Amino acid sequence: MAQIIEVKLGEYRPVQLYELNEVACNRDDIVILEAERGAEYGTVVSDVTRVCGDKKGEIIGKVLRRATEGDLKQIANNRMKAKEAISTCARKIDERKLDMRIVKAEYSFDTSKIIFFFTAEGRVDFRNLVQDLARIFRVRIELKQIGVRDKAKIVAGYGVCGRELCCSSYMKGFHPLSIKMAKEQGLPLNPTRISGVCGRIKCCMAYEYTVYREYARQLPRVGEKINTDEGKGKVIDVNILKHIVAVDLGEGRITRISYAEASHEQ
Repeated sequence: MAQIIEVKLGEYRPVQLYELNEVACNRDDIVILEAERGAEYGTVVSDVTRVCGDKKGEIIGKVLRRATEGDLKQIANNRMKAKEAISTCARKIDERKLDMRIVKAEYSFDTSKIIFFFTAEGRVDFRNLVQDLARIFRVRIELKQIGVRDKAKIVAGYGVCGRELCCSSYMKGFHPLSIKMAKEQGLPLNPTRISGVCGRIKCCMAYEYTVYREYARQLPRVGEKINTDEGKGKVIDVNILKHIVAVDLGEGRITRISYAEASHEQ
C-alpha cells in the first residue's frame, strides 16, 4: 500500500491527504505537491509512516519532492507578491463599494492562481471584482469567504492564557463547540470569560469536556438536596475535579465536603 501524509496546503489552507510515494521527508518539511491544476506547496503535519487504507478516496494529490533552496526562494517571493496583491484588491473593493474586507492573499506555488480570503456579514456578489483582478494579475482568481474562527487562525495571535492561539499553532481543523461545554464544566456563562479572540467559544472548552462530563455524572447538581453529617442541605456550588460540594444547611450555615461523604436525599 502507498504511504500517505497530511499536508497543510500553502499558508492558510486546510490540511489534506497526499500520496507520499518514495519522497523522503519528515514532519514540518516544506514539500512541493502535484495539485489538480498546477503545482502547490505545503507543510507536512503528520508522521510519514501512515499507510493508505480506507482513506484512499480522500487523497487529492501526491508529493513531488521536498522543497529545494530554489523552491523556498520562490515561495518567499510569492509571499511578497501576495502582500502587494492585497493592496490592489482592497483598492478595487473600495472602488466598487463592496461590503467585504480582505484578510490575506496567497499565490499558488506556480503563481497560476491567487486566493483572496475575506470576511463579510452576508453574501457578496464579487463577480465584477474577480474580472477586475483577473485583468490586472492575468492569473486565475479565487475569492474565499471565511468566518471569524478561520480569520483568527489565519491572522494568529495570543489567547488570554498567554500562549499562541491553538487554531493557528497546532490544530488541523475546528471541532464543534457549544455553550453546553461551559455549563458541564461549571464555568461562569460570561461571554468575556468563555470566548476567544475570535468572539466564539474557546476551542479549549472541548479539550476536557469528556472528563468533566463523566465526573459530573457522579456529583449532585446545584439546587439538589443531599444529606451530610451536619444535616440535610441544598447544594449551592460544585467543584467537579475535586469532587467537593458546598452545601447550604440553612440559617447561614454553609459546609464544604467531599461528595464521597454525602448521600442523595431519598
